[in-house]
Amino acid sequence: MNYDGQYAQWQRATEEALDAALAACGAPEPLLGAMRYSLMAGGKRLRPVLLLAACDAAGGAWQEAMPWACAVEMIHTYSLIHDDLPAMDDDDLRRGQPTNHRVYGEGMAVLAGDGLLSLAFETMLAACRTPAQVAATAALARAAGVAGMVAGQCADLTCQRERRGGAQELTYIHLHKTADMLCGAVGAGLRLAGAADVKLAAGERFAQALGMAFQIQDDLLDVQGDAQALGKQTGMDARRGKLTWPGLHGPEAARREAESQTKRALAALEAFGEDGAFLHALAVRMLGRDR
Repeated sequence: MNYDGQYAQWQRATEEALDAALAACGAPEPLLGAMRYSLMAGGKRLRPVLLLAACDAAGGAWQEAMPWACAVEMIHTYSLIHDDLPAMDDDDLRRGQPTNHRVYGEGMAVLAGDGLLSLAFETMLAACRTPAQVAATAALARAAGVAGMVAGQCADLTCQRERRGGAQELTYIHLHKTADMLCGAVGAGLRLAGAADVKLAAGERFAQALGMAFQIQDDLLDVQGDAQALGKQTGMDARRGKLTWPGLHGPEAARREAESQTKRALAALEAFGEDGAFLHALAVRMLGRDR
């Protein structure tokens, strides 16, 4: 397996499909420009790659899963635009460039996020023909919704503003703010491929553990990472009083927990045998990332 080549292929295919979706969406200017500014700003495209890889690992045709891969990236980008707003994290930089509201203003940034969220569901629903495709759409809706990512964002904001929270609240935030969307991506990809229940359950365990490891590593990078490589300011979590794994348990304990969660993710992939090789390599790479 050529991991780098496969990742690059899925990343490139996602970029092309996202560009086409924006061109066809009918949004007026300056809304379209604000949506494009953040959606096409680069990034790892981790969530769409996870969705396509999960579909492929379960024997599906990843090309047919592309509308859902685009949708999960649109949802992710909307969440970043809103997360950067002054009412939330008030960030100036994202992926090495000024945040959306710094360029287009707060009102247009809110609308850009709203537009991307609605476009995500338009994109999926336009492609829905089968019960499996409906189930994949529902999986992403749940992951992004009020009991998923939005719930995690709510807990994160509440703990930050009230300067409170412990291990239980921190785990809740990581599970919902980050892991749920990875679970939604993997679950959607598996459903599109018609995966059996045993693989759906294994995929859920894999994605949840990967999400925990990813967010803990993200917290560590805010403490110890390089701002230029990350494309955003470091040390912001502590300044904002955010609840993080390094802040609560210390960097060494955080590193050990990220390693432990990665091992759980890899163990869950045993249900896929050799077909899970790409997902295995991705989880290992994510643990050692520097951005």
